[in-house]
Amino acid sequence: MDWGSPQFILAIIAISYGAWIVNNWIRAKHGYELEDEWGGKSTKSSPDDQRKIELLSNENEQLVGKIDRLQERLQVLERIATDPAKRTADEIEALREQN
Repeated sequence: MDWGSPQFILAIIAISYGAWIVNNWIRAKHGYELEDEWGGKSTKSSPDDQRKIELLSNENEQLVGKIDRLQERLQVLERIATDPAKRTADEIEALREQN
């Protein structure tokens, strides 16, 4: 066999792919993370992972709600700080008259 022949190069490529397939098969059999052809890892998702995702999603929704309320309060404080004193005093008096 000639070392520079196309058959030799194709044989090396075939052996490399075969070794990659055997490697992934052994890793999957023993529960290790699998590698894709670009070296990235893939894992199986467990029920614990799904539960964590659900808890984080709920926490995220709560935090978004808090941020929205804080933004509203900040807008009110900015309006109070930037509005003329006369208009602010009139609004406070109007609120007192409602009660």
